[in-house]
Amino acid sequence: LPRSNRAPAPAAASAACQRHQDFSAMTNPFSRIVELLDASQPEKKFFNLNRLDDPRYERLPFSIRVLLEAAVRNCDEFLVKKDDVENILNWNIMQHKAIEVPFKPARVILQDFTGVPAVVDFAAMRDAVKVLGGDPEKINPICPADLVIDHSIQVDFNRKPDSLQKNQDLEFERNKERFEFLKWGSQAFQNMRIIPPGSGIVHQVNLEYLARVVFDQKGYYYPDSVVGTDSHTTMINGLGVLGWGVGGIEAEAVMLGQPISMVLPEVIGYKLTGNPQPLVTSTDIVLTVTKHLRQVGVVGKFVEFFGPGVAHLSIADRATIANMCPEYGATAAFFPVDEVSIQYLVQTGRDEEKIKYIRKYLQAAGMFRDFGNSSQDPDFTQIVELDLQTVVPCCSGPKRPQDKVTVSEMKKDFETCLGAKQGFKGFQIAPEHHSNHVKFVYSDKEFELTHGSVVIAAITSCTNTSNPSVMLGAGLLAKKAVEAGLTVKPYIKTSLSPGSGVVTYYLKESGVMPYLAQLGFDVVGYGCMTCIGNSGPLPESVVEAITQGDLVAVGVLSGNRNFEGRVHPNTRANYLASPPLVIAYAIAGTIRIDFEKEPLGVNAEGKKVFLKDIWPLREEIQAVERQYVIPGMFKEVYQKIETVNKAWNALEVSSDTLYAWNPKSTYIKSPPFFENLTLELQPPKSIVDAYVLLNLGDSVTTDHISPAGNIARNSPAARYLTSRGLTSREFNSYGSRRGNDAVMARGTFANIRLLNKFLNKQAPQTIHFPSGETLDVFDASERYQQASHSLIVLAGKEYGSGSSRDWAAKGPFLLGIKAVLAESYERIHRSNLVGMGVIPLQYLPGEDAESLGLTGRERYTIIIPEELVPRMNVQIKLDTGKTFQAVMRFDTDVELTYFRNGGILNYMIRKMAS
Repeated sequence: LPRSNRAPAPAAASAACQRHQDFSAMTNPFSRIVELLDASQPEKKFFNLNRLDDPRYERLPFSIRVLLEAAVRNCDEFLVKKDDVENILNWNIMQHKAIEVPFKPARVILQDFTGVPAVVDFAAMRDAVKVLGGDPEKINPICPADLVIDHSIQVDFNRKPDSLQKNQDLEFERNKERFEFLKWGSQAFQNMRIIPPGSGIVHQVNLEYLARVVFDQKGYYYPDSVVGTDSHTTMINGLGVLGWGVGGIEAEAVMLGQPISMVLPEVIGYKLTGNPQPLVTSTDIVLTVTKHLRQVGVVGKFVEFFGPGVAHLSIADRATIANMCPEYGATAAFFPVDEVSIQYLVQTGRDEEKIKYIRKYLQAAGMFRDFGNSSQDPDFTQIVELDLQTVVPCCSGPKRPQDKVTVSEMKKDFETCLGAKQGFKGFQIAPEHHSNHVKFVYSDKEFELTHGSVVIAAITSCTNTSNPSVMLGAGLLAKKAVEAGLTVKPYIKTSLSPGSGVVTYYLKESGVMPYLAQLGFDVVGYGCMTCIGNSGPLPESVVEAITQGDLVAVGVLSGNRNFEGRVHPNTRANYLASPPLVIAYAIAGTIRIDFEKEPLGVNAEGKKVFLKDIWPLREEIQAVERQYVIPGMFKEVYQKIETVNKAWNALEVSSDTLYAWNPKSTYIKSPPFFENLTLELQPPKSIVDAYVLLNLGDSVTTDHISPAGNIARNSPAARYLTSRGLTSREFNSYGSRRGNDAVMARGTFANIRLLNKFLNKQAPQTIHFPSGETLDVFDASERYQQASHSLIVLAGKEYGSGSSRDWAAKGPFLLGIKAVLAESYERIHRSNLVGMGVIPLQYLPGEDAESLGLTGRERYTIIIPEELVPRMNVQIKLDTGKTFQAVMRFDTDVELTYFRNGGILNYMIRKMAS
């Protein structure tokens, strides 16, 4: 039967949950290949895939071997079948057939922006199960889950020694209610660990501390693997742990013991050769790889790195490349474990005995890599190659991470963008305004802003702060800059937000921290901060000058995302750059500089100082890293990570199984998803005479759909919060209020940079066609729903790109959107839409809204037949009489099962409550 038709009966499901990772209790048809890893430890076993005696195994990509091992180990002829194992083993043939396979990851990782709604859903699911007559305690994580609180802190204070403490105090003041809820969750739910605020960034903490590399559980060794509710979960692939981002809804199902149903992916072999040039950083390499793989086209595929050049990359370098996997569109970017991986585990203070069995297990299982041995190279779907010697210093921007610009071309490229047509590489500024400048006063001194002036310079994000080479490189550059007499203008919002306390430790020990602080790069917090839009306010006089001159002001950050409207509302251009380059552009004060020909500045003696004069050499950086980045630092920081935050320790919470919802709360609210849910399934219905709520173009991101940043004072969400008695100072951010559906529904499509074709301007608004009025998107949807009208959205290519944000699917669901019709989808967002029961429709190849003559002003009837199959075509009828077909992007039988249930969480509740 299709997997959707063999969904477990409730009693059997409960038993299956109990069996999850208790492999000895399984009736496993592959028990014959179980053997001891070490004769001196008879209680420790593993599934030795080499004993399958199948020559296909040693030709599999190493990433596919992880999928195979999980299928073999969990094979019970129930959730995972022998046929699934055969399909994975036969990858060379089956990769091209869109075959569905199950995957049970070893663990789940969450951050608080996506973790809060997950815990809210779990609490609400307990309530729903109780209402339906079931046992609410069945709603409990089976798969181990770690939640790192890193998305709440903002850069409200900077350039002062006490900025860190002030930002952390304000973080607790704003988010105490959320933190209390999360602490309740850590106690109410089993198998869930919370890493308190102030500890670091989720992916860096995962890399340096949480990653097991090999699990040792219930008498079995097996590969670590992880899915996370953040798209940059892929960073862990740099350490040889297979992992990727999934929708929060899908992650919740995994936590409840369900396998992920995935299409067996193609694997692109990315061969690295050569050695990077002395002035090149890992940031330059990843921005080059990102552009290259975007051109190759790797959406929905695995990328696996191999070749002699890999050995020249540290684990931190590999993690940087793996981190930006979502930006080049792949599902995972895998670096198999090798000797460098083992040395990283030593460097980061992992237990010596564990490191021994990690190496021994991976070697015995055929999963340990020697990149210098080409005879180990597996088969790949396709091979592409990069000579690391050809990489040059670069940035990406001004609006997308894949738009790489070499540093030598930055000035010319920005000036071209100024006048170019509005788009990813254009601001459409009239030529006569290119030299606009506005004088303003800051701290009793007069300054001047022009197009290209840098107003934000942030060393931020796990992408780079996890890498000692670029962080120490930034510190050494700062030291040389200060010694050369260079300064940063005081109005530029500078900040340093490390991904873990280890970074601060080695920056202090190496002696570079005072120089960073002198240039304004004091530590402002341990969290994502500017990278996710928590950049805090700019000085009012700076904002007034930008507005007065209609200036294209610039943010420069060492992050992984620079989509329009994400970093700050007043920085229309944002560039991703290495930490040393962030400092360089901060000193220059403008992006319109050619570092090769123009000086960074002039010191007090009138001497011109060029970037080449202060740029540290690779050997210099490596020497400092060898001396100061040592195991003792990691051990000292991480042994107290769960207890060091006194404010967290002081929180007092209830120990009740069911959460006591507070009706006065504006942060945590029981969501309406499960209201009126019954045990009986309702047959799917066609969508009749739907209006188009929004008509959107290409690359609409989850930031456009569900912004995480500030709540605008004139927005529907602001009006709601004001009605609840809050002042604008208390609004906080959308990301921090993801536990409240009333705020998040009003925040859906509330990004000020949203470009709706109905309006031909950037605004979070649309046309309500029955009245002809232009309204905020939420207000229009409310009117439609009050009149019982269904809604759809029209979109272009790459709909839902960007962060894995479940509210980008939950929000549209609450707006009454029944379907999205797009040219293509970002993988995680399509999965999230499926998880909420919103139909993802895709134009047939060669067709789009323009070729079909769609204006969005028509009314759409989408015929949903009784018999559904994956990726079937459905008929769409317009009120104009036109008809056409589109692909219904339910890609697997399991996804169709979720759709029939009205979403994945409804499916889980029915199963648990029966």
